[in-house]
Amino acid sequence: MDHADTRAELAAAFRLTAREGMHEGVANHFSMAVNADGTQFLINPRKHFSRIRASDLWVIDATDPDSARGEDAPDPTAWGLHASLHRHVPHARCAMHVHSTYATVLASLADSRLPPIDQSSAMFYNRQVVDEDYGGLALEEEGTRCARLFQDPSVRTMIMGNHGVLFIGETVAETFMRMYYFERAARTYILALQTGRPLRELSPEVAELTARQQEGDAQAEADFLRGMRAVLDAEAPDYVQ
Repeated sequence: MDHADTRAELAAAFRLTAREGMHEGVANHFSMAVNADGTQFLINPRKHFSRIRASDLWVIDATDPDSARGEDAPDPTAWGLHASLHRHVPHARCAMHVHSTYATVLASLADSRLPPIDQSSAMFYNRQVVDEDYGGLALEEEGTRCARLFQDPSVRTMIMGNHGVLFIGETVAETFMRMYYFERAARTYILALQTGRPLRELSPEVAELTARQQEGDAQAEADFLRGMRAVLDAEAPDYVQ
């Protein structure tokens, strides 16, 4: 199986996302580039996240729309958003888009910024962008518009107003860890808002320091995904098939 290790990592990300309740069944998509310029990438077909296997993943060419057609092909929004990212954003080798509960609640607020109120939310300080101009399903034109919001390489999280959330990274491990912690941080923030009490927001200096301390550690990212995969290896090892 071509790109076997990458396929297994991405399949694990789908299974783990389902276990964490951050999925939309057969909707939403994760992609991972498999060639040097990022134009060829793995992506999920119309199959439930909890049943994705490594061999199920399609290879799509971001320069060839015909590569995204066929039986069980990913839906058109997969092409519109992910092909645009892999064409226009060189550092977006991996992309994960979900409508997870707390991130989507955040995306529905008039102020969709995630403030630094704890260690996890501080990871995203000055490293997030809020899309204020939702224009419907992420088809070709809308997908390209979204991709252009990721031109700053330090910004790898997009809160898609009235929509969901989108993460990019250079590896599956990096991107998955970012997605996981964002949903946890959004949950903490939404629950804190529900108390009606004032928030204890970190100072800009401490928030920036905490963000820098938590980014760019490839070993920590790999260890995080490896630890999560150990659960699958013990309970649902068929994801690697």
